[in-house]
Amino acid sequence: MTSNGRFDLMDGVGPRPEGGVYLDNNATTQVAPEVVDAMMPYLTEFYGNPSSMHHFGAEAGRGLSDAREQVATFLGAKAASEVIFTAGGSESDNLGIVGTLRAYPDKKHVVTSAVEHPAVLGLGKDLEKRHGYEVDFIGVDADGRLDLDELRAKVREDTAVVSIMMANNETGVVFDTAAIGEIVKAKGSVFHVDAVQAAGKLPLDVQQLETVDMLSISGHKLHGPKGIGALYVRKGTRLRPLIVGGHQERGRRAGTENVASCVALGAACKLAESHRGEETTRVSALRDRLEEKILPAVPDCRRNGAAEPRLPNTSNISFDYIEGEGVLLLLDRAGIAASSGSACTSGSLEPSHVLKAMGVPFISAHGSIRFSLSRYNTEAEIDYVAAVVPRIVQRLREITPFNREKATF
Repeated sequence: MTSNGRFDLMDGVGPRPEGGVYLDNNATTQVAPEVVDAMMPYLTEFYGNPSSMHHFGAEAGRGLSDAREQVATFLGAKAASEVIFTAGGSESDNLGIVGTLRAYPDKKHVVTSAVEHPAVLGLGKDLEKRHGYEVDFIGVDADGRLDLDELRAKVREDTAVVSIMMANNETGVVFDTAAIGEIVKAKGSVFHVDAVQAAGKLPLDVQQLETVDMLSISGHKLHGPKGIGALYVRKGTRLRPLIVGGHQERGRRAGTENVASCVALGAACKLAESHRGEETTRVSALRDRLEEKILPAVPDCRRNGAAEPRLPNTSNISFDYIEGEGVLLLLDRAGIAASSGSACTSGSLEPSHVLKAMGVPFISAHGSIRFSLSRYNTEAEIDYVAAVVPRIVQRLREITPFNREKATF
């Protein structure tokens, strides 16, 4: 305690890292300095419209073309023309799903999972409630793994599109995209993959993932800026645009391209590929170090989701009998940024829909915290967090009135 009676998180803890500790990289990442350098000339010098005939437009057009090639190379696409630039992961997901439904107006069935990002889950619910589509949401087991038997039973001849994420944004659990794709293609449906959290952390090669028809990525999840993303569309895949009007993106997404951000996405993809080895070794080692220090030090806590296969940067831990929001507030006071689930659902006091689908008990799900690392984190930062977290949990359990019989706060 301090002299005024306030709980002091720092009492007996090592020095606080300068600038704090950012462990919320699944929500958004720091823009890499190399990415900033790549995009800046297209905000200041090469500012022409890439569709214009004059040399100002030609300079912007070359930057756009180079960026498309970089994204295509990152994804293993056969041609740069298979890449559509969008405003981010949510638009990419919506374009992939709704664009397919518009291309197949006679098919009124959609399949997705119960643990998707809100960009897909919310769209599925909207299609079901307001647009007359039948949508099946496939469940997961206690470790967060997709129920492939249920998927096999639900995909039908009239299923227009199946949209399943490659890796879960809350638990980091990686789905078997190849096995899912085989089930989908056996019924002749279009297969869309939300790879927003996987990009830069897992290998992405759409030639090896030959059953994948479309795949979404987002710039701000791999050290690029917000407001830019891409949708890979395999050649021959039918797709109707969401935004109509102009000829941009080969008629698949109208509107003058955000050239500077497209260039930034290309640079971020190139940089991510060069650092992917570090993600799977050093970053995963830091994640494991965090868990190995916290889990034994805190009674009644658990890691949520399968240990492997899992994103190398993601750890979701539940602390029983306390509220995740309280943990986050005290973490922030200690200069640590984390989250209690997806940033797109923050502000809700309801436990994560992902943990609900996994059957995580209320007393655990309500106190879940997601730590998501990046290559910019250090061992010293991880050790600092591991020292602070047990103190926070202990303090909150002392002051939180939890009714264990009724499982309510």
